[in-house]
Parts: sequence; structure tokens; C-alpha cells
Amino acid sequence: MNAEDLFSQFFGGGGAFGSMFGGQMREQGPKKARTIHHVHKVSLEDIYQGKVSKLALQKSVICPDCSGRGGKEGAVKQCGGCGGAGMKTMMRQMGPMIQRFQTVCPDCQGEGEIIREKDRCRRCKGKKTIVERKVLHVHVDKGVKNGQKIDFRGEGDQMPGVLPGDVQFEIEQKPHPRFQRKDDDLFYEAKIDLYTALGGGTVYIEHLADKRVLKVIILPGEVIRPGEIKMIRGEGMPSMRHHNPGNLYIQFEVQFPERGFNTADEIKKLEAILDPSKSPEDLNGSQDVTMKDVPAQGDKKADSDKVKGTKKNLYEGFHLEEKYLDDVDKSGQRRAQGVAGQEDDEEDGVPPGAERMQCASQ
Repeated sequence: MNAEDLFSQFFGGGGAFGSMFGGQMREQGPKKARTIHHVHKVSLEDIYQGKVSKLALQKSVICPDCSGRGGKEGAVKQCGGCGGAGMKTMMRQMGPMIQRFQTVCPDCQGEGEIIREKDRCRRCKGKKTIVERKVLHVHVDKGVKNGQKIDFRGEGDQMPGVLPGDVQFEIEQKPHPRFQRKDDDLFYEAKIDLYTALGGGTVYIEHLADKRVLKVIILPGEVIRPGEIKMIRGEGMPSMRHHNPGNLYIQFEVQFPERGFNTADEIKKLEAILDPSKSPEDLNGSQDVTMKDVPAQGDKKADSDKVKGTKKNLYEGFHLEEKYLDDVDKSGQRRAQGVAGQEDDEEDGVPPGAERMQCASQ
């Protein structure tokens, strides 16, 4: 009977008295090797369309030369100092109390076994395992959520006498330059010029699918105010499993002309159109205003050039789909405005006993 069993007899092992004096319940079931945890970064395009990633990792496997013994058959001896446990339980008398602690066995250095140097396996050097490269096919389903975990049971590390560990991939969505995502909805910021905001026009939005462009039509008379949010139904992200599409929310940024964009006479005409409370005769005083010409900007143009269709030739060979805008209710407005300023909380999410490992994409 070892010291731990003797101590359990006196103090109840895993019972109430055992817990009081530091006793613990013994683990039930077979032991299992560690879990390899890896973060798999994927683009929004890959989540929209789905993909299969080939990821290579390094893991420990049972040495095939010695079958996990670490040496020649019969040459591996159990350590007599610790009984093969690799740890020694020590007891120390401290007045009326008995202190129990564990320490690494000095005879086997925690291995639980003793192998003479000349009898050790040449391939694994007595470690019983070797490192092997393994390629796994990770299926990224359409609409997979950020933080979703994909498990490969039994594909982790191997050790003699224990069950193989698992490999767990956690999906991490990469930031996108054009779209933001919340659940199954997409959010996009479109820049339009003042003319298009007042008189209508076209906005081209390159979607997440290959060679697919949305031709968003702003109808004449459909006045777009700065910061206004519109919606296109069914153009968001596919949902998991059923792949039902969410919505695409568009927030418009109206770009105003620079100072001095026009002459005083033309500004009179513009004011006559936009301000019906005043007539042209009431604007004579504005003739005293001196305006300077603005130097040409060269070939530099704002993104709003796409709005008028002048950039249509850029999408030659793309599949253009005409779309019309829907109004957004108050809940949709709050949803879209919340996405603009939200910051995702970073959580490690690694389960106890797991280990992060870098994998190489193929």
C-alpha cells in the first residue's frame, strides 16, 4: 500500500473529509492526450462562398520502430522509486498536522521507466514518440460564424497508454476592406456626389462572389440625405446550414462640392431651384460676392465617379445585376448604425488543457 492510499484510508480519499484535507477524486475513464488548438483565419469571400482549406500541422505519433516502448523489448524497466508514476508522494509532520506534497521522481526524472542508454530506440531516442507532419482538410461551410469551432477527433498527439488527442480549428473572420458583417447581414458605405443624391443615378457595388457586381439604381426624385441608410433584400450573407441570405444595408455619404465650384450667376440658379421661398429678384445682393476658380485636380477623382456610371467599363466581363433600394425601419437603422461603431471583443476561447499550434496553409 502506497502513501497516498494510506492517507486516503485515514482521511476519506475523495469524500468530505478528503476534500477538507486536500484529497481529490481520482479521474474516471481513460486518459487522453492534449488537444491541439489552431485559429484558422478566413476571408469574408470564403465564408460567403464556402471553401475547403488544406492545413498542415506537426503532431506526435507512436514511434513505429519500438511501438512506443522507447527501447528494445524487455529492456524497459519500471522505476522502483516511484512505481512507474513518475512522481513521488511525500509526507511531512508539522506539529499536529500532516503535510502531503508531490515531487518529480529523481530516479527516472518523471518518466516512470528506466531504459539504459545502449538499449534506447535509435529513432525516438527513448521518447516513445516521433514528430509527424499531418495534412487536414478543413471544410469552411457557407455562412460559418466567427468563432465557430471545427473538431477533428483523434487527430491530435499520440502517447503510449492514452487515447489520441483532438485537433480543434477556430474560425476567425478577417477584416474586409468594403463590407462589415453582423450575423447574416452585410453593411456597406457608399460615396455619392450631390447631383446623384438629388437627381438619381447608379452605384456599382462589387459583391463577395466572383465577377458579380450590383448595379444599384437611385431613382430620380429619391432624395438621398447624408448618412441615410437603405437596404437591398437578400444580398447579405448566407445563413449556416440552410444558406438563407440576409440583407445588405447601404449607408450613403454625400460628397459636397469644394469651395468655388461654381460662378455667382450659376449659384443664383441653384438657389432659385432649391430655395422656393426666394425669387431670383431677391438675390441681387449676391453679385457683390467674388469667387475664385479652383485649380483642376488632374486625374484624381472621388469614388463617386462610379455613381454616374462613368466607371462602368471597369466591370467589363462582370455579371451586373440591377437592384433597387428599400427603406429601412427604425430597428434596421439602429442595427446599421450600431455596426459602424462596434468593436468585436477578443476572446481566447481555448478550452482547458488545449494548446495553440501554428499550421501551414496549402
